[in-house]
Amino acid sequence: MNDTGFVLARDSLQAHEPLRRMSRFRRFGYQRWLVFRNQINLHYFWEKRWFFLAMMLGFAFLQMEPPGDLTHEGQIVLAMSLVATILFITEPIPLPTVALLIIIGQVVLLGLESTEVARSLMTDSVLFIMGSLMLAVAVVKQKLDKRIAWLIVRFTGTKTVWICFGISVVSGILASFVGEHTVAAMMLPVGLTLITLTSQDAKKVRNLAACLLFSISYGCSIAGIGTPSGGARNAIMIGYWKEFFYRPSDPDTYVYLVDYVHWMAYAYPVFLIQLPFVTLILFTAFKPEYSDLSRAVAKLRMQILLEGPLKPSDWVAVLIFALVLAGWITISQDLGMGIIAILGAAAFLIAGLVRWEDVNSGVNWGVVLLYAAAISLGVQMKNTGAAEWVAQNFLGLLTPIGADQGIGLWAAVSALTTFVTNTMSNGAAVAVLGPIVLKMATVAGESPIILGFITAVSSAFAYLTVVGTPACTIVYASGYLKTTDFLRVGWRMAAMSIVLLMAAAWLYWPLIGV
Repeated sequence: MNDTGFVLARDSLQAHEPLRRMSRFRRFGYQRWLVFRNQINLHYFWEKRWFFLAMMLGFAFLQMEPPGDLTHEGQIVLAMSLVATILFITEPIPLPTVALLIIIGQVVLLGLESTEVARSLMTDSVLFIMGSLMLAVAVVKQKLDKRIAWLIVRFTGTKTVWICFGISVVSGILASFVGEHTVAAMMLPVGLTLITLTSQDAKKVRNLAACLLFSISYGCSIAGIGTPSGGARNAIMIGYWKEFFYRPSDPDTYVYLVDYVHWMAYAYPVFLIQLPFVTLILFTAFKPEYSDLSRAVAKLRMQILLEGPLKPSDWVAVLIFALVLAGWITISQDLGMGIIAILGAAAFLIAGLVRWEDVNSGVNWGVVLLYAAAISLGVQMKNTGAAEWVAQNFLGLLTPIGADQGIGLWAAVSALTTFVTNTMSNGAAVAVLGPIVLKMATVAGESPIILGFITAVSSAFAYLTVVGTPACTIVYASGYLKTTDFLRVGWRMAAMSIVLLMAAAWLYWPLIGV
């Protein structure tokens, strides 16, 4: 019990003179209760300090005169975005609660009809995110991790460097279609199997574990940019392009209806070219204790033989997912990617490959709500002119250093997105920055497609922190990695990814008509 607690308790007792006539035992008990109550109150306010600070900053911003030519509605949206960004980063309250506050703010502060706000929440992008999460639960339920590990080593051999490269390739290819959090969860047992079969002593496989586990997380991260189904951020950007620029009556705006194949044409080569550099950087930062994993591979082979061949249900699951992928590629323009994702999830349920209880408990429905609210707020940033105002002022800051157009602007947007995505989820980063960047492209006379892709791709460069991406959080949970390991290798990964992205935007994208 600290001195402050005794002082508060003493003052409270003096404020209640009749209590001084209590017996010594009752007075002591009451004093202890007062100290406990005051400590609980102080603890609550300390735990929620960022929430109260964010609210005070938002309120203070609303009391100011709108700067420049910013409208009052735009000022309200910027205040809401400021508060939401602080809450995204510090998480003093559950993130789905932030989504609820965004919805309430649009009705109470902006004066929008609740039906209009509700309509803006359920877009095809949100349906796509929801369906992808449901598909992820169904895929993980099949438990194919050891077979994937065996398939990898059959192609790569037993050399550690090739196994790490194979893991990053397989993790990447899967994550480009399924989603990085799903693949990281599937592949983590693969990495742990190879680690534990090599040695049960974590100290003896410290660097080997780092190379194997980072091959999973970074392979997933760089691959999430490859297709629209690779991450929520991609669907969010596609939704912004359509909302901001596409007009059915204007055939010239058809280019902003980016479909599954077009996205892959732009982004998939950027993912593939990064793969060799992942292994190179990891082996530069961490030199594995074992250059060959023959013994671990022999033990893995024995386990696979004991499990027997694939079951018919496994092949049905593979078929359903292949059909979903084919639907995304061929008919997503007509039906929407969200409807196809939900159709695939329904097929898994109808086939009995997954139970609704599994889907209900495995899907983070709060994430769906969060992305829906963030997209809705992004639309209001566009409608109120707030995004254009921020874009113009950001360009004003870049003009003196010659970075207000061309590759200078691209690099500035990529660096800004990389910084933001290391402090919050990549989906939230694109939801916040997307409207600003697209308006910036319009003001600067740049292609919204190029800057949109740069923003979405750069949001995958969250290599520096444990919470940067779900894949990083999942491999860190294994217990083999330290938080400093992410900084040790993350800055090299970020530098490599930005340089290769700029090269692709400058040399490759013009060749395919961006």
